This record gives sequence, C-alpha cells and structure tokens, in this order.
Amino acid sequence: MGDKVAAKTEQAAVASPRRAPTQQRSRERVERMLAAASALIAEQGSDAMRMGEVAERAGVSIGSLYQFFPDKRAIVWALAERYTAESQACIAAALKDVGDAEGLKQAFSELVDIYYRLFLAEPVMRDIWSGTQADKALRELELADSRANADFLVAVLKRLRPGADPIALETTAFLVWQMGEAAVRLAISVDREEGDRLVTAYKRMALRELLAD
Repeated sequence: MGDKVAAKTEQAAVASPRRAPTQQRSRERVERMLAAASALIAEQGSDAMRMGEVAERAGVSIGSLYQFFPDKRAIVWALAERYTAESQACIAAALKDVGDAEGLKQAFSELVDIYYRLFLAEPVMRDIWSGTQADKALRELELADSRANADFLVAVLKRLRPGADPIALETTAFLVWQMGEAAVRLAISVDREEGDRLVTAYKRMALRELLAD
C-alpha cells in the first residue's frame, strides 16, 4: 500500500504549478516569498492578497516572483505542499513505534489535538483549506495526503490486529482520517467550548472503531 500512496502523492506533486528552485540563492529567495505570502494571507486572506504585495514584502522584483510563482494559486499550492509534508512527518514519527492499544490511544489523541491547535492558531492553514474546496488539484493533493496518513495508521493496526482483513483496516483508517479532518474543521467553525467537545467526541468514536475486534 505504501507504494500506491507514494505514487498518488507523486502524481499530485507533478501537477504543482510552480517552478522549483535549484540553487541555494534561489531557494532563499523563494523562502522569503512564501514567508511574505503567509504573512499577507494571515492578515487579509488569499483572496485579497496581490502578487505585487508579496514581491514588495519579500524584497524581490515582481519578475522574480513570477519566475517561481505564475499566480496566487501557485503560492497557495506551495504552502499546502509544505503543510502536507510537515504533517506527514509528524504523524509518521508519532505512530512508527506504537505497539499496543494504549500506545495508539495516546498517540492518536495527541495527533488530533495537535491538528486542532494548529487550525486554531494558523489562519494560513484555514485559508488554504477553504481554497482547497474550490480547487480540484488541491483537493487531489489533500486526498493523497489523507491516504498517506491512513497508511501510517494501517501499519499500526496490522501490528495490533494481525488477523484482521487488511482491506477492512485500510478502509477504516482512511475513513477515520477523513472524518477527523471534517471534525476539526467543524470544531473551528463554532465557539471554542463546543469545538472542544466535538473534538473529544470524535476521538472517542474514532478510537472505538480503530480498536474494535
């Protein structure tokens, strides 16, 4: 399954609408551009962000910006790829050594809490998620990310339930991740007290399904 997920993630990455920098100087310039874009999105949202503003705040020419990012969508895509890579690394590290039910409960609960806190604290992540709903390519990137995250969880479930149907485990893990994303996004759309309750309820339901015999 890992090869299948990697292939899907690679296919999504191929569709990236930006040019990748190859030299150190160019990479540093792109980092400034992305940092400037993140700050502007946090302040006013991606819809209001203008390419000229990004170039000015990054201290680069508009031509240099367009060299790597042909439009705002390419900037949003680059930020989405970055958040995706960071989240996958975090999930992989948290789940790789889990070997029993208690370990899964703790690791899974902590991961959900981290994801929830990030969405509460990071307006850029919320903005990217909103843009994802209207952009087919970004939805495909998000779907590939969910499948990759489910793959990490499947590896744990196979250790805990070696006799279970592997297809059933893959289906459960994928659905749990998708439902988790939906639950967190619902939670941040209501007041904090209700949001906390929703996240707690999701974790309880998800773990009940993951640990079912």
